[in-house]
Amino acid sequence: MFCPKCGSILTIKNTGKKTVMGCSCGYIKKDKGGFEIKESVKKTKEIEVVEKDIQPDPITQVECPKCKNKEAYFWTVQTRASDEPETKFMKCVKCSQIWRDYN
Repeated sequence: MFCPKCGSILTIKNTGKKTVMGCSCGYIKKDKGGFEIKESVKKTKEIEVVEKDIQPDPITQVECPKCKNKEAYFWTVQTRASDEPETKFMKCVKCSQIWRDYN
């Protein structure tokens, strides 16, 4: 319900013994029609758990120091001061060995 004077939403106000619908501008609804407040809660879908290890990182051609495989995922992280280059990390596609690339 909206205020006919200013257009704001009418809120419930307690005036002494009775409860009325009123606005912050001073308007009070005069008719004695009852009002009912209802609230409904919509159930949300549960979070699905993915059991499979998904790698969103890109793949590059580099040799793994452990198993000599030629493919690895890579990502970069700023591990030192901002004026120094990022550290590039590699993860072997085959054996999951992780190492740093300082080139």
